[in-house]
Amino acid sequence: MKKISTLYKKAPDNLGRIINEINPENEWVIRGDGIPTRKFDGTAVAIIGGELYKRYDVKKGKKVPQNAIPCQEPDEITGHWPHWIKCDRNNPADKWHFIAFDALLEKENGTYELCGEKIQSNPEHLTGCKLIKHGSEVLPITDFSFEGLKNYLSNSELDIEGIVFHHKTDGRMCKIRKKDFGFKRRHL
Repeated sequence: MKKISTLYKKAPDNLGRIINEINPENEWVIRGDGIPTRKFDGTAVAIIGGELYKRYDVKKGKKVPQNAIPCQEPDEITGHWPHWIKCDRNNPADKWHFIAFDALLEKENGTYELCGEKIQSNPEHLTGCKLIKHGSEVLPITDFSFEGLKNYLSNSELDIEGIVFHHKTDGRMCKIRKKDFGFKRRHL
């Protein structure tokens, strides 16, 4: 799963906020070619050929683990290079991955978010651990303008990390998060 860009450009001060200027590669969202889905806050995993993989970021100067599957080319600026590495039932670090995987009724190939009590301080407020398929929860958003998305994500009753837009036909994705506008989730 490659890193995805933010719908709007980052502010020049580099403090993690965005400005009201669309990233040119993401104009397809504004044209209505995107499906807005909930962005879950956990850790990325994949099911490939019925096997469970976790994302592993090979940082600049580090060696790529044996049998790792690259998700994209290395980032020229940061040197980060995400890969998929196979989970191992004998590795205690993969315990929660397998608990969620084993509970999954349909092990469909694709990418998922591992969320739950033992993952990232449980921002999704789940009991146990769960694999949530990326793109599975479509959001009722029709106004994709800067102000429209800002208003949607500012809703204090809406405790989500953000939105991932999936292109209707070609697999492109981009995201926007509450924190891009300076908003915090209730639990933080």
